[in-house]
Amino acid sequence: MERRNRLFVFKVLGFSHTHIAEIVKISFSILNMFFFALLGKISHGGAYNPLTVLSDAISGDFLNFLFCIASRIPAQVFGSIVGVRLLIETIPEVGQGPRLNVDLHRGALTEGLLTFAIVSISLGLAASKIHGSFFMKTWISSLSKLTLNILGSDLTGGVMNPASVMGWAYARGDHITKEHFLVYWLAPIEATIFAVWTFKFLVRPVIEV
Repeated sequence: MERRNRLFVFKVLGFSHTHIAEIVKISFSILNMFFFALLGKISHGGAYNPLTVLSDAISGDFLNFLFCIASRIPAQVFGSIVGVRLLIETIPEVGQGPRLNVDLHRGALTEGLLTFAIVSISLGLAASKIHGSFFMKTWISSLSKLTLNILGSDLTGGVMNPASVMGWAYARGDHITKEHFLVYWLAPIEATIFAVWTFKFLVRPVIEV
């Protein structure tokens, strides 16, 4: 995401490397997340991140869990692979996507912690009643994702989206590696499950007597 936004701001819009350009880049990132949040609202639950689907599936019934695992997540991965391929063919200078820049264990820990944080925030927002619900929740979620992405960008890319990473890894030909599986799939999935369980334990429903 960072690479695409930089390309749009500096190459397409023609900004130089100034503070204004950074503000425009951040604004574009937030608008991008608002756009996809709106698509999710219009489609009544559509998502491009397997972790979002997984957190909902864990909280739901078993049939919904099976549907997500067998249908929705594979569709997201397929869409990411096709989307990245089209993006590279259209804009070759877009780069090669996120890469692991630290050792395996540190990378897995980084993606796990970032995922735990964003899933916890998402669950909290979903359970809360905030004035101006959609706008405020999307605003908080977008800023949170952007902050976490920046924190992890130099280490793992700070992606927090296995399907997105899969698209880039498939394009590079390194999607069947231990690093890719452990850092970008196993660690985020474990963190998502742990975040859901932690949230359920800490935020228990109030039973009316």
